[in-house]
Amino acid sequence: MAGSGVSGSVRAGRRMRRRPSARRFVAQGPLRWRFSLCGAALLAALLLLVVNPALPGGSAPEAQLAAPPNVVVIMTDDQDRASLRHMPKVDALLQDEGTTFSRAFATTPLCCPSRASFLTGQYAHNHDVRTNFPPHGGYPRLDQSETLPVWLERAGYRTAHVGKFLNLYGIADPYEVPLGWSEWYGAIDPSAHRMYGYTLNENGTLVDYGTEPSDYQTDVYADKAVDFVQRSAPGEPFFLSVAPLAPHMELNDTGPRPAPRHQGAFADAALPRPASFNEKDVSDKPAAVRDKPRLTTGRIEELTALHRNRLASLLAVDDLVGRLVAALGEAGELENTLVMFTSDNGYLLGQHRLTGKAWQYEESVGVPLIARGPGFPAGAIRNQVVGNIDLAPTILQASGARPGAGHALDGRSLLGPANDPTAGSDRELVLESQTAKGTFAALQTRRYLWVRHATGERELYDRRQDPLQLTSRHAREGYRAVRRTLARRLNELDNCSGASCR
Repeated sequence: MAGSGVSGSVRAGRRMRRRPSARRFVAQGPLRWRFSLCGAALLAALLLLVVNPALPGGSAPEAQLAAPPNVVVIMTDDQDRASLRHMPKVDALLQDEGTTFSRAFATTPLCCPSRASFLTGQYAHNHDVRTNFPPHGGYPRLDQSETLPVWLERAGYRTAHVGKFLNLYGIADPYEVPLGWSEWYGAIDPSAHRMYGYTLNENGTLVDYGTEPSDYQTDVYADKAVDFVQRSAPGEPFFLSVAPLAPHMELNDTGPRPAPRHQGAFADAALPRPASFNEKDVSDKPAAVRDKPRLTTGRIEELTALHRNRLASLLAVDDLVGRLVAALGEAGELENTLVMFTSDNGYLLGQHRLTGKAWQYEESVGVPLIARGPGFPAGAIRNQVVGNIDLAPTILQASGARPGAGHALDGRSLLGPANDPTAGSDRELVLESQTAKGTFAALQTRRYLWVRHATGERELYDRRQDPLQLTSRHAREGYRAVRRTLARRLNELDNCSGASCR
C-alpha cells in the first residue's frame, strides 16, 4: 500500500492521501458521470419504448417495471440465515414490507467468488473468480468490463459503492477506482477486515480512519450511504452497493467487534445446538469431515463468544438499514427503490463439528435474501431455490439495463418467483467450491442436495427426511434412481453457461 512520501492532510482526525502524480484524479462529485438530467430521462423513455429480448425470468416489455427504480443492495459478510431474527429493523422495514426468500444460496460459499457472482450474474465456473487469492481468485481476476455497475451506469444510473469489495482490492494499486462506479468508497485490503484503523479509497483519495468511536466501520459506511442517497434524490435513478464487514472475523481471527453502544448486547445468548451440532457420528461424511475431532468444552466456549459478538456486530448493520430506509423515505424515493439485503455466504458454528464457510452444508451455502420495492409483495415468504447469481438479472429486469453483447447471465430474475409461489419450484442450482478445504460440485434442488467431491466421495441429503443433513443417503439402495438422476443433471450443469444453466 502506498504510504511513505505521499502528500497528505489531516481532516477531522483522518489522514488523506492522494496519488503522487501530476495526473492524479481527485473526484469532485460523481466519477465519470456522463448523463445530464434530460439525457437520462430521454434514455429511460427510450428503454420503455424499445422492445428488448426478455431477460431470464421475465418477458419484455410487460416484465419491466413502469419506471426505472433506484436500487440499493446491502451485502453483509459471512451472515447465516438464522441471525436475521436478531435484526428488528431488517424485520420491520424489509421482511414485513418485502419478500423473503427462505431458500437462497451462495453458489460458491466464499467471499470473493460470491461477490463476483453478484456483480456478473454468473457461476464461478464462468466468471472464473474461483477463490479469494491467486492464482485462481482475488480482485485482479475479475473482468471489470462486464459487471452490474457498468451496465447500470451505461443505462443512465448514478452508481456508488461503499465498503468491502473483492478480496485483494487495493493491494496492487490502492488509488484505483473500478470500472462502472460514479462514486467510490472502497475499503483497501487487508485493512477492510478491521472495524477500526482501516483505509478507504474515497473517489481516488486514500483516507485513513482511526480508533475513535466515530470511526467504527459500519457507522462510517452508514454515514456515506445516507449522504449518497440525500445527494442523489431526486434526480437520475441511482444504484447503491453497501458492503459492511460484519459479522466477519477481523484480522488475525479476532472479533468481530460490535459498535461501542452494542457491547454486551448478547452477553447471555446461548449458542444454538441443533442435533447437527458437534455431530457424534460423521461416518457417512467425507474424510475432510470425518477427520475433524469432536468439539471440546473449550472450543464450544470460544464458539459461544464468537456467536455473541457476531450477533452484536449485526446490530450496527441493523441501524444502517434503518437509517437508509429513513433517508429514502425523507427523500420521497422509498416507494420507487428496490432494496435488497443479503450476505456473500453463510457460516457454520459447530454443525457437523465445523466452523466457517466454503463447506457444502446448509449453514455455509445458505444466505439471507430479502427484496423490498416495486414488484415484490409485502410480507411474502417464498420457498423456491434461488441464488446469488439471480441478483443481477433481477436488477437488470427492474432497471431496463442490459449486459454487454456476449455476456451470458446464468441466473434468473427473482420477480417471477416473488409474484408466483409455484414459479421455479423445480429449480436446480449448482454449488461449487475450490479451496484448501476441498473441491466439490453440488446440485441443490428443493428437496435434495447431491455433492460430488474431487476426491471421488459423494453425499446425498434428503431435506424432506433429514433437514439437518445428519445422514447422507448416497449409498442407500432406495435412493439409487434419485442418485442417478441428480448425478446426470449435475454433469450436465456444472459447466453450463447462460440459458443452458436455466
